[in-house]
Amino acid sequence: QVQLVESGGGSAQAGGSLRLSCAASGYINKNSCIGWFRQAPGKEREGVGSIYTGTGSTYYSDSVKGRFTISLDNANNTVYLQMNSLKPEDTAMFYCAADPGKYCYKPMDRTDFGYWGQGTQVTVGS
Repeated sequence: QVQLVESGGGSAQAGGSLRLSCAASGYINKNSCIGWFRQAPGKEREGVGSIYTGTGSTYYSDSVKGRFTISLDNANNTVYLQMNSLKPEDTAMFYCAADPGKYCYKPMDRTDFGYWGQGTQVTVGS
């Protein structure tokens, strides 16, 4: 069983920054895909980016490339999503998800991920 807990959400002004954390516990081996998704009201859940824990390789959607950075703290089983240059359209509930033992596929497909956190809200004011 895998448990994922997100934290770090909140409010920011446009152009500001926030850092989200995803703490993983349970069976997360060293070769797993951890993804970040977001869902705005009335919209589909979309992939933001992912990291493969085996190599640290990352992938980002075009909408966040150059602004968001995913990093990994293996010692603490935590994945971070650093969000810079925030825009009002980044406002959404953000979720981390895990696909244990699997490589990260591109583009991201939510059906590849079997474990999800409860989500953390990010609100960006103009």
